[in-house]
Amino acid sequence: MRNERIPTMLRYYRKLNYLSVKQVSSLLKDYNIVAAPKTIYAWEHGTTQPSADTLMLLCELYGIEDILQVFGYKDEKSTKTDLNLTLEEECLITQYRKHPEMHSAIHKLLEIQSK
Repeated sequence: MRNERIPTMLRYYRKLNYLSVKQVSSLLKDYNIVAAPKTIYAWEHGTTQPSADTLMLLCELYGIEDILQVFGYKDEKSTKTDLNLTLEEECLITQYRKHPEMHSAIHKLLEIQSK
């Protein structure tokens, strides 16, 4: 059974990291994984899926830490909030948590009073 979130999230996180398909192909070659740009596009459009090992490497390259949540494998009860966050909002929160050095600037930009 195919996970339909995989193509969407691979494309989203590649773009979030400002990587082109050609750059990802080149990065994968550094790990002895041959994936032509056409193959990466196929992964991102759901035509095919990367092997488990390649998917794990892509997650590492893209900085995806909570793989189970990103690809929708966590029990909905454990990740469900009353906020009903969109995928983009979830990613923003993830990036915010990764960069505590930026918190004060973000608070100032959004006019959030720090405690």
